[in-house]
Amino acid sequence: MNVNQQPPMASPYGQPQPGYSQPSYAPLGGGYPGPYGPYSGPATAYQPGAPQGYSTYASFPSKAVPANPVSDLPSPLELGSARGPPPVSTNQAYSQYAQGDIQNGPPPMDHSMAQPAQRPPVCQPYSHGAMNLSGPHPSYPQQYGVQPSMQQMTNQMSGMQVGSGPLTSAGPGYAPPSYTQAPHPVSGAPSQPPPPSEPAAPQPYYDGPPPSQQPPFPSSAPPPSQPFPSSSPYSGPPLPANPGPLQSLDNSPSHLAPSPAQQTFPNSAPPPVSQALYSGPLPPPDLALSHLPCIPCPVPCRPAPSQPGPPHFHSGPLPNAPCHPLYVPAAGQPPFPLAPCSSLLSLACMEDTQPSRMVSPPCSNPCTTSTRPLVCAFGQPRGPQPGYAGPQYPGQQNYGAVPAPTPAPTQKRLDPDSIPSPIQVIEDDRANKSSEPFTTGVKGQTPPLVTTNFQVKDQGNASPRFVRCTAYNIPCTADMAKQSQVPLAAVIKPLAMLPPDETRPYMVDHGEAGPIRCNRCKAYMCPYMQFIEGGRRFQCGFCSCVTDVPPHYFQHLDHTGKRVDCCDRPELSLGSYEFVATVDYCKNNKLPQPPSFIFFIDVSYNAVKSGMVNIVCQELKTLLDYLPRENPEADSVVRVGFVTYNKVLHFYNVKSSLAQPQMMVVSDVSDMFLPLLDGFLVNVNDSRMVIESLLDQIPEMFADTRETETVFGPVIQAGLEALKAADCAGKLFLFHSSLPIAEAPGKLKNREDKKLVGTDKEKSLFQPQSGFYSNLSKECVAQGCCVDLFLFPNQYVDVATLGVVPVSTGGSVYKYTYFQAEMDRERFLNDLRRDVQKPMGFDAVMRVRTSTGIRATDFFGSFFMSNTTDVELAGLDCDKTVTVEFRHDDKLSEDTGALMQCAVLYTSCSGQRRLRVHNMAVNCCSQLADLYRNCETDTIINFFSKYAYRSLLNTPTKTVRDTLVNQCAQILACYRKNCASPSSAGQLILPECMKLLPVYLNCVLKSDVLQPGADVSVDDRAYLRQLLSCMDVSESHVFFYPRLLPLVKLDGGSLPMAVRNSEERLSKGGVYLLETGLYLFLWVGANAQQELLSNIFGTPTFSQIDPNMTSLPELDNPFSQRLREIIDSFRSQRSRYMKLMVVKQEDKAELIFKHFLCEDKSASGGASYVDFLCHMHKEIRQLLS
Repeated sequence: MNVNQQPPMASPYGQPQPGYSQPSYAPLGGGYPGPYGPYSGPATAYQPGAPQGYSTYASFPSKAVPANPVSDLPSPLELGSARGPPPVSTNQAYSQYAQGDIQNGPPPMDHSMAQPAQRPPVCQPYSHGAMNLSGPHPSYPQQYGVQPSMQQMTNQMSGMQVGSGPLTSAGPGYAPPSYTQAPHPVSGAPSQPPPPSEPAAPQPYYDGPPPSQQPPFPSSAPPPSQPFPSSSPYSGPPLPANPGPLQSLDNSPSHLAPSPAQQTFPNSAPPPVSQALYSGPLPPPDLALSHLPCIPCPVPCRPAPSQPGPPHFHSGPLPNAPCHPLYVPAAGQPPFPLAPCSSLLSLACMEDTQPSRMVSPPCSNPCTTSTRPLVCAFGQPRGPQPGYAGPQYPGQQNYGAVPAPTPAPTQKRLDPDSIPSPIQVIEDDRANKSSEPFTTGVKGQTPPLVTTNFQVKDQGNASPRFVRCTAYNIPCTADMAKQSQVPLAAVIKPLAMLPPDETRPYMVDHGEAGPIRCNRCKAYMCPYMQFIEGGRRFQCGFCSCVTDVPPHYFQHLDHTGKRVDCCDRPELSLGSYEFVATVDYCKNNKLPQPPSFIFFIDVSYNAVKSGMVNIVCQELKTLLDYLPRENPEADSVVRVGFVTYNKVLHFYNVKSSLAQPQMMVVSDVSDMFLPLLDGFLVNVNDSRMVIESLLDQIPEMFADTRETETVFGPVIQAGLEALKAADCAGKLFLFHSSLPIAEAPGKLKNREDKKLVGTDKEKSLFQPQSGFYSNLSKECVAQGCCVDLFLFPNQYVDVATLGVVPVSTGGSVYKYTYFQAEMDRERFLNDLRRDVQKPMGFDAVMRVRTSTGIRATDFFGSFFMSNTTDVELAGLDCDKTVTVEFRHDDKLSEDTGALMQCAVLYTSCSGQRRLRVHNMAVNCCSQLADLYRNCETDTIINFFSKYAYRSLLNTPTKTVRDTLVNQCAQILACYRKNCASPSSAGQLILPECMKLLPVYLNCVLKSDVLQPGADVSVDDRAYLRQLLSCMDVSESHVFFYPRLLPLVKLDGGSLPMAVRNSEERLSKGGVYLLETGLYLFLWVGANAQQELLSNIFGTPTFSQIDPNMTSLPELDNPFSQRLREIIDSFRSQRSRYMKLMVVKQEDKAELIFKHFLCEDKSASGGASYVDFLCHMHKEIRQLLS
């Protein structure tokens, strides 16, 4: 999304979009938000029709209650507020300033809008296991759906296998995936379900007595197929103001009392109990699974058998049976429902392959079945039933004619933090792994997350700052890898910058002999080489070939078989190091010249008018003092040159002996040549006076230009010719403003066509218009000519084509749409300064070698490949990554593991030829559980996104999205099938290290590249696609899941705890900072406290805040100083300068801000986190069936 353009005045992202029609449930005036209410039975019927925007898969139920994710922890994850302190991702209380209207919990119940509870007709059409995936989505809040009849329940149960054996992996009551489950509407308080206008005729019960006939309840509501009024006045009996204590489920101490911190709503009527015809004994105790942890039941529960009082039996339909397992007794006995406790949705806890499960609430498809046969009921309050003494208000309903012993508690809001929280995972990792240094000596250990600040000690494997793997324990066989579908890849950042407290790779110089290598596979000497025969030979760890040790490198071995100088040589003891390359590693066997920088400035009408030309010229006068250099004390040896252009090119002679610069014009752009050799590329210090004179004159010379047309291809050709003439590598800096439509090689036409978006021809928008720039990039790579492109467009410029040369040469593209000097100057100049100063290598070649059994098969990034093994980069800077995918070509051994060595040959900015080597050893496993225990989700998402974005060049977007969802489902289904202990099919079980895979994958699917909004241009999508291709894991993480910080208290050096990316987390009384990796948003609530506004903006009132400010005022108070420090710290961590945007609540710019709240539904049709989790569970169940 382009943050510089005016946002369209469309409906806010939170409002219903086209296709999200109101369902057949009446919204409740108050109560819980939609996703967090009690379940009351399946919907009445399947409703066809897909909402707009859901192209990848069937539509998701709106704000459905999520699945019950099961994690892999050795002990229960205490996410319910009944267990100790609240989760870290919950909003912090705003203690210093008053809260506004928006709160983080559910809205307060409007008692005047509550509705009396009534019961719908008993007999309704019902399809077991059906899920509404294409009908209208229930808005939140919702009312309850109607209940299934006993006929359908007994029909369902009659098809089950009767027995008392252990539960299967599918679980009892598992529905075939060919059916779909109707969404379970949820609500905040019991409300009146509107029955059909004409009740259906009762169906005869199967193998049982007929039900008691009941007169239909009078209702004026329309039939379920029509929308209902939002609310109606409450006219029922008085509701209890002080609910009674929670009923104990059994005598186990694991049943905890609800925490007072959890919100309760005293005015909600008690729900009823599931009913079934039953006259036999209770289920055997061995099925009670009493050893499993439990969390408080927020709904009335039947007393446990140990409690005094007669047993409570049921008569009537089972409202919740389709979504929950049933205990089926021996033949001849009627079934008894094992309705699970409707609890706060909690992560069940799993120790490796022995998951224990917590019960969880129902969701929009059967995601939350529990194997625990707790006797607990939930649903709607009902009218008088035969055999009942009538409802007892206030208090608990009676079963039969026996009064209930204790009053029931009110229903509680489901905790949204019970589904896997990225914030919780990030905070847990920081708490566990930030205190101790991460030592790389242990093979196959998973490093801390990229969001954790940690120190690395190199002890034989490359630092995770250089190499991150998707899995650190890879399958031994190709069949096992194919079965799991976990990608085997490494994200390599060869020249990554290290923190000050870590040592940069040591330099090793073996003199004229050069680095020691294996004779067969040419792997470089590393800690994996095994010395034998007293040190006279060594065996390669990659190919097992034995090579003689050169005499000058010989050293004796100690009693363990290691060389006695092992610890003194970086190549024998460290994972990352550098060799000084000899002349044999140089092009044409000749040592390279220092590189050159050439600046090409567009001086067309648009460029001059925007102020870009003046800003560039003024900045270069000081920036040339900061050209890259090896020694900070010495002068840079990089030479510079200058060219301006529009339809023609102007070359400048800035030789030091000249009093004034000389301009030479080349108008024949069809056959580009260099008009001068001497005086074009010069040393800055020698020609400083002439250069400054030139930079002062350029804005004046072209101030009155009327030339609007530009060329582009000949500009790159000119730079290439200049580097060829100087026989050196280098970088071209292009400052360009418009589509090159002038007659010249590389001329482009405007091909932007929004009608192609969403069609099979959409892929053509990401492909270059012609092969001219692809051929040109090949020539640039051969010469070591890297291109960085700074774009300043006001309209379509075809980034997909203009970016071909920068992407292929290892360069970068920067884009400043609608550039305005006063607003975008700071961002542009910071990007330019960092781009000029950052360490980089030139004329680089990278090769990845692996041990026997695997090989590198695919590469992603900004580079060129002329063969299948060598990655060629005209330039390689400290921000660029190369992602490598591996595949099996033989069986691996658990004993030896797998090895990888990345070697990069490059020319430093001082002109020295070097080899940087990174080594990585991982374990191999024959058990899938070991694979799933050692994966890194952030790296997997980085790989998936790059794979998907590259696929857009040849594959329709819908197919790309489908492929991502399918592979993610296969990964989780394989874990469920092979690693998790048998459990109900209704449970979603996630491996501990992959429990965030669904939320992060949903962020990828909702990104502007794969699912653009109406205001996202084709150029923006092409720009983001190219940008992501060389992102490292830390930048892709914040790019897909931005960081949202509440600015409550900024005391001390620590950051405030982040909150999850959802509008529900925002308080009107607060101020929040959102970091996306490209932008910073400062969101200000409408009711923010005056003191807070004064500390940040220097104004006490909300209306006086200037939304156009791009930097905060420097105020003399600790809060302002600390906030500006945080912003500066965030910017220093990213490769692009993040522009600050102030967003006032309910301002039009808030649409852009909400676009990045990735756990909510997006305006372009992207699913919310909750909805996607349920959809993912449905996909997993289909695969398992």
